[in-house]
Amino acid sequence: MIRRREFITLVGGAAAWPLAASAQQRARMRRIGVLMNLTADDPQSPMRIAAFAQGLEQLGWTLGGNVQIDYRWAAGNIDRSREYAAELVSLAPDVILAVGALTVGPLQQVSRTVPIVFAGVTDPVGAGFVASMARPGGSATGFTLFEYGISAKWLELLKDIAPQVTRVAILRDSTLMASMSQFAAIQAVAQSFGVELIPIQAARHRLPAVYHRRYFVTAGGLISYGPEGVHQFRLAASYVDRILKGEKPADLPVQAPVQYEMTINLKTAKTLGLEVPSTLLARADEVIE
Repeated sequence: MIRRREFITLVGGAAAWPLAASAQQRARMRRIGVLMNLTADDPQSPMRIAAFAQGLEQLGWTLGGNVQIDYRWAAGNIDRSREYAAELVSLAPDVILAVGALTVGPLQQVSRTVPIVFAGVTDPVGAGFVASMARPGGSATGFTLFEYGISAKWLELLKDIAPQVTRVAILRDSTLMASMSQFAAIQAVAQSFGVELIPIQAARHRLPAVYHRRYFVTAGGLISYGPEGVHQFRLAASYVDRILKGEKPADLPVQAPVQYEMTINLKTAKTLGLEVPSTLLARADEVIE
């Protein structure tokens, strides 16, 4: 025989179960906005989206299950970035992944409260996105494209693969603070390599060149050295996860890449009449023959 008090307790507990389960189910769905600096049909886009989704999945977030992702493609257009930034913020996301400096600024102009995780930004401090790398202090944090010191490495690699070079043209956008800092880093070591630097706005054909991304070399460039781009999207997923679980961007330090890759195109080297040193080939992560 069940006493009345025990019966009430059992019934009350049983009645609470479906309510608690229902509330828990509703609380599981979170919303993530993604503002990309590419087009949806860019060859790099599927790989980056997949890496981000896989990173989230490994951390327990399932698309359509407990998380929804809204994508917008700015395609390097500042006006489109502003338009899509406003659209994403109006959807009231829990956090936004912003790829490239061209997307972060417009987002912060629309809202200073929506958490932002950025990727592929060269100088977040100089651009005013964060107060410092160690303590961002606001609503944004993320992962830098590379450190300025890597710019000097590009000149070193260019001399390794084309030792006869004494004059080097620097293709840059002089209106960008990051571009000025990168040029300064290269200029600081130019004399030690016996090289004269020439900042220009256009390129000439059939000249050895070093790039910061692998896809330039797969498209016919000579050599590249820089961070593996897709990996940043997996890292971004980890910060999105931490924010969704209650941490604040202000307390998450901005991180610089720790993994770099070198790609050499031997076809291009042959076309340019260059013999790539065996020591350089041994250091390469990928050699295109």
